[in-house]
Formats: sequence, C-alpha cells, structure tokens
Amino acid sequence: MTTPQILQQTVIYQGWGRYLLMNVATPKGAVVERQLDDHGVAACVLPYDAERRTAVLVRLWRTGPLFSGQSPYLIEAPAGLIDGPETGEACARREAMEEAGLKLGKLEPVAQGVWASPAVSTEQIDLFLAPISAADRVAEGGGLAEEHEEIEVIEMALAEFWRRILDGEICDMKTLVLAYALRHRRPDLFEPAP
Repeated sequence: MTTPQILQQTVIYQGWGRYLLMNVATPKGAVVERQLDDHGVAACVLPYDAERRTAVLVRLWRTGPLFSGQSPYLIEAPAGLIDGPETGEACARREAMEEAGLKLGKLEPVAQGVWASPAVSTEQIDLFLAPISAADRVAEGGGLAEEHEEIEVIEMALAEFWRRILDGEICDMKTLVLAYALRHRRPDLFEPAP
C-alpha cells in the first residue's frame, strides 16, 4: 500500500478560516475529491477547584449545532486558537482569562496535538487541566467584544458536570476528553462534598 498524495489543491475561501478543495490519490490509487478546513492549532483547558469540587465552564453559541437544527448553545471548557508563536500553555492561560476571567497557575497536560476532526480539518488541540481556587477569578470573562462570542461563565459542581455528560447535555468533544481525564485522575472530586 502506498501513501496517499495530494495531487491538486485550490483555496476556495480565505477568511477567518481557510477552506480547500483537493484531489487526493488514495493508497490504492483512486483519485477522490476532498474538502479541508485548514483551521490551525488550538488549546483547551478545564479549570477545576478541588476544594469546592467545581469546574469553570463557558456557554456560547456555535454555528455547527445551529446549522444542524439543534440548540446552538454548548457548554464547553475554555478554548481557542493558538496565536502565531504562542505555545499551547500560553493560549490556554489567555483563553481562560478572556473567556472565564481566570488567572491560571499550574497547568496539568492531558494531551498535545489531538486531532479534532481529521477527516475534514487540520485542527489539532492541546488539552490541559488547571487546578484553581476562588481567588483565581480576577476578571469578568465573557470573551472579547470584537470576537462576538457572547460567553456566559458557569461554575458547576463536578457531580452535576458528570451527570450532564452522562445525560448527553454536555456534548463538546474536547470538554468530554478533559472531563474523563479529570475523573480518571481525581475520581474523589466527582462525589458530592461531605
């Protein structure tokens, strides 16, 4: 079996994202047409307060669910695209401040360069957990006005967070991965406080 090859690519849109139409030779030699969202690299962080057994999440509208006829509002861990030479850690800290008003200390790496949707996108995500305390909430959050994100900051008990995941109410993939990582590392935090 040979390695697939891109035979031709055309940029069909360049704006916030870059979208390409490509002809690709498959490993068995067929030529197929594929579309690609050349999206970039991102970071996502799940801030959690071990003492209060809570997580800080954000609720914002998303175009994908809106287009699919579902509720456009998703509950997610703070995330965003890495800017230029910025590291995943720096991006996670910046997004936590912009979206949730949190100044993060230690970051606990979960995974680096995880493919978000490899069939149609180049986006890879660095994933982190971040222990916090109530004192780390130093700003309002809500996102940058020029990005029109209209973010609502939510502090949620980890037991409730887990229930909502199991009930399918929280269905953002990067947030699910981080929730499972935290539950694996610290299952005690998901029990109701004594």
